[in-house]
Amino acid sequence: MNLDWNYIYENLPLYGEAMWLTVKLAFWAVLLSLLVGLAFSIILHYKVKGLQTLIRAYIELSRNTPLLVQLFFLYYGLPKIGIHMSEMSCAIVGLTFLGGSYMTEAFRSGIEAVSRVQIESGLSIGLSRMQLARHVILPQAFSISIPSLGANAIFLLKETSIVGAISLLDLTNLAKDLIGMFYKTEESLLMLVAAYLILILPLSFLLTWIERKVRYAEFGD
Repeated sequence: MNLDWNYIYENLPLYGEAMWLTVKLAFWAVLLSLLVGLAFSIILHYKVKGLQTLIRAYIELSRNTPLLVQLFFLYYGLPKIGIHMSEMSCAIVGLTFLGGSYMTEAFRSGIEAVSRVQIESGLSIGLSRMQLARHVILPQAFSISIPSLGANAIFLLKETSIVGAISLLDLTNLAKDLIGMFYKTEESLLMLVAAYLILILPLSFLLTWIERKVRYAEFGD
């Protein structure tokens, strides 16, 4: 396979811009998904009437509809009722809507894994619900949930490849456009794969390191 290295060199700045867009999308999507997941998992754990049913309905809707459909609804559907958002906002909201349900389930499983004995012990020494959650439940739940949270973060990073459907020039959409204009398929796909590896591999190693550190902190080295 003879690659056109001049073509690759000339288009590196475009891939750099697309990578930066992908990083921004993934950062906000992961951060907001974590906040949504944490809040909703606490509501589910304490069985808040009314909200519990709504959150379960949201989880089922989010996990059982494709991200592409969700983005189309946000970008093309909402303007029909007078709600307009930029492409970037639609992408972040869509990714958060999807990721929030997965993060909720990850946190929920972590909370449920905390020993009932520890919860009862905390209550017996006079801890309030908030103190119990802050000092006993959430630290352990977070430690237990690290592998699932990390997998969901990587999942959301890869799902940014869908946002080209609403006219954002992400990595995948850029590669598709360049192939259509210059017919340099091998070179464009090579840069696409390299870009995702540059983004995902360091994140994967970082999450593995965090998981190991948290595990050692909990159980000892």
